[in-house]
Amino acid sequence: MSSNEADARPYGRRAFLGLLAAGLTSFAWAGPASRIFAPVTSQFSQLTGDLLPVGGWRIYTISGSMPLFDRRTWRLELAGLVRKPRSLTYQDLLALPRAEQVSTFHCVTGWTVENVHWAGVRLEHLLALAEPLPAARAIRFVSLEQPYNDSLTLQQATLSDVMLAYEMDGRPLTRAHGSPARVVIPEMYGYKGVKWLTRMELVSSQPTGYWEGLGYDQNAWVGRSNGYG
Repeated sequence: MSSNEADARPYGRRAFLGLLAAGLTSFAWAGPASRIFAPVTSQFSQLTGDLLPVGGWRIYTISGSMPLFDRRTWRLELAGLVRKPRSLTYQDLLALPRAEQVSTFHCVTGWTVENVHWAGVRLEHLLALAEPLPAARAIRFVSLEQPYNDSLTLQQATLSDVMLAYEMDGRPLTRAHGSPARVVIPEMYGYKGVKWLTRMELVSSQPTGYWEGLGYDQNAWVGRSNGYG
């Protein structure tokens, strides 16, 4: 590992923790409580959401509020370097081949939630619909929560346990957990799993995501990035 990498990795964690301490990140309780507290973005809700997480989850936002999902108007855009751009409704997404898995969620700040039951669609099925062009090398994921975005290479996106999830623990995703859909990649820290997804854009080179712009590692491998390992 180079000295530049060694310097960058711990900085990624410090940047994240610094934002939390500064109050630029909002917290909300998961599960049933999230429906009550999701709109609340005061300093009090940030504190209680961190100290009293439900089910081990801490919910972060970057804008101070969580997007609202309307299944009548939401669309998932598959665009960029593709032969067949697509605009999928929520029902279109549910009609695709369903995948299920149980995996551990890792946050870069050090907490984990084990045995999370996810259900959704493998990214390879979505890519098959859009037919990436030969020049495509990565996918940029865009959230309804602006300016949250991140990316994976095509190789990373087609790992066997990567999915676009629309259910968690047997229920549709709640607002706090990223409804209607979120990226799940268990081998990487949670900031790579974009929530409230609205667009997947195929691009020729991997772009810098929101958190990477603040010092995070581009490749967020659990235990081997952002100051770990």
